[in-house]
Amino acid sequence: MNFLDFQDPRPIYEQIADMYKKLILQGVLKTDEPLPSVRKLAMELSTNPNTVQKAYTALEHEGFIYSVKGRGNFVKEDPALREKKKAELQSRLAEIFKEADEIGISRSELLDGKDGKK
Repeated sequence: MNFLDFQDPRPIYEQIADMYKKLILQGVLKTDEPLPSVRKLAMELSTNPNTVQKAYTALEHEGFIYSVKGRGNFVKEDPALREKKKAELQSRLAEIFKEADEIGISRSELLDGKDGKK
């Protein structure tokens, strides 16, 4: 499971955290399912264990996982996470629509994906 893109300008820990967020929101990882240990994931990804730990800490801070001392990290059940992500996406979409309106691109033209030229 190697999902790191070294051409991506985002830090590696953010890429790791984002991938786990997607897997949790998609339901691929279920509530109370264990995540790989920090060392195991670091070895799989050929990265530093501190980087993986930083990703796990970020995930825990955002409410996606919880840790049990001596046992590891587990997926946390929180139905509000999906709603929070939905609200975030709606906000970003509203900003994009507003910007498009400001420069004269209609929503249908924007969603169509064509440049409008014939």
